[in-house]
Order: sequence, then C-alpha cells, then structure tokens
Amino acid sequence: MRFHLARFALATGFALTEHGRNRFAMVLVTVFVPLWTVLAYLAMPDTPARMHLRATGETLTPHGNELTEISGALNAVTLITGFMMFAATFSGSRFDRRLAAAGYPRTHLVLAKVTALALISAVVAAYATAVTCLVWTPRQPLLLGAALFSAGLTYGALGVGFGSVLRREVEGMFAIVMTSIIDLALQNPIMSSGADNPVVRYLPSYGAMQASTAAGFSTHPVPGHLAIQLTWFAGAALIALTGFCRGTRSALPGTAQPATPVPGSGAPSLPTPRSTDASSVPAPDTTTL
Repeated sequence: MRFHLARFALATGFALTEHGRNRFAMVLVTVFVPLWTVLAYLAMPDTPARMHLRATGETLTPHGNELTEISGALNAVTLITGFMMFAATFSGSRFDRRLAAAGYPRTHLVLAKVTALALISAVVAAYATAVTCLVWTPRQPLLLGAALFSAGLTYGALGVGFGSVLRREVEGMFAIVMTSIIDLALQNPIMSSGADNPVVRYLPSYGAMQASTAAGFSTHPVPGHLAIQLTWFAGAALIALTGFCRGTRSALPGTAQPATPVPGSGAPSLPTPRSTDASSVPAPDTTTL
C-alpha cells in the first residue's frame, strides 16, 4: 500500500509540475477571472430581469448585471480549467506514453490527473467565488462555489479528452472555447431568448448554471442539479479515460520492469525499460515536463 501511495504521489507531482510551468495559465487565473467577471457585472444594466428558475420552480427578478456576472464566472472557470488540462495533457502525452511503456501503472497516472484536476478546479472556483462576493453578495456563496467547482471538473475532463485525441493545439483550444461559449450563451437569459428552452437541459453546464443561479438569488438548496453536473463530469471523465488509454495502448504487459525504489530513499524512481527492449522503449525524460 505504501509503495502504491508513493507511486501515486510521484505521478501527482509530475502532473502538478506540468501545470506550474504553464505560466500563461497562471496569468489567466490571476487576471482573466476577475477581469471577465467584473466587466460582466459593470457592463450590463442593473435592470431587473424576470426569469423562471427550473431548479427551484421560482419566478425571480434578479438584477441583469448580477445574473450576467454569474454566467461570466462560469465561463471563466470552464475556459481556464479546460485550457489548463488540455495544455498539460497535450504537452505531456509523450511523457505519459513513455512512463506507461516503461511499466508505470496507468491507474496511478489517471488518478494523478484527476487529483490535479480537482485541485485546479477548487482553486479557480474559490477564487471566482471570492471575486463575486467582492462585487455583490450571493445568497448562498458555498453553493455558488460548489457549482463553479463542478463546472470546472466537467470542462477539465473535456480538456483531458481533447488533449488525448486531437493532434494540434489550435484544434483543442478552439474546441474548448466554442463549447464553453455556446453552452453558456444559450443559458444566459440576458443574452439569449432561448435560455428557457428545454434544449438547454442537455448542455454540459446546465446543472452548474441552475445551481449557481439558485445560489445567487434563492435560499433553496439544489443538490439534484449539482448531481446533474457531476453526472456530466463522470461522462466527460469516461471520454478522457478512453482517450488516455488509447494514447498509451502501446504499453503492453511484459514489456518493462516495474518501477523500483531508489536505494535508501523509500520512494519509487522512474521506471526503466528492460535491457531487451532498450532499443524500442526510451527511458522517461523528466526534462520534458
């Protein structure tokens, strides 16, 4: 058990290091989240907008700028988490294949990616919630944070899936941006007359949009819609897992020795290929992180 935990910790360290080196993503988190959410609040009129919230069955009249700010926060969180997970998966796919081919368990690699995704989504969601509370006061800040977190999980999983199956960076970026824009624009009552159409129930962030709107303007908890969003995350994670397994399928059993601990350290080192396969399976190179 201890050895498995050490392998998981090592793989998680790789994943977090990859994200930490993405300086552009760090700038986006720091600047884009407050910029987009605050501009969405300031640019829209504060005229009350009458709407029916399916999550609670209530007819609400929130201020238009506050309602748009929620949509902006969701858009910022989904774009950033999707972008970060796509970039890490796309740039680290070769290293993942090397690790898997050299015998590093793919289960540990997958769990490390899920852990990194959860941490990133939690940080970005908490940051966006804090920015929102500085601008105006939602009625249920914790529910708002949970909704943003679940949306971030969903788009982060989609980012992993895009990074596993797409061949060029521009394709993945376009897929993430267009998915988020179409998804959230159709659900914003201020921006779209079709926001109350039943078709929006089948959009990726429907549960998060309903839950975050309830968090802003209602006192009713909506665990069912958080569950809907987590169901979307499970589906997106399944797609990402399929893409990851497809990308590392060359790691066949028996081609490499398992990772062995570094003498005297108690921690696993990077796996090394068998001498018989040294010509076909390159050793992992940590400088590619």
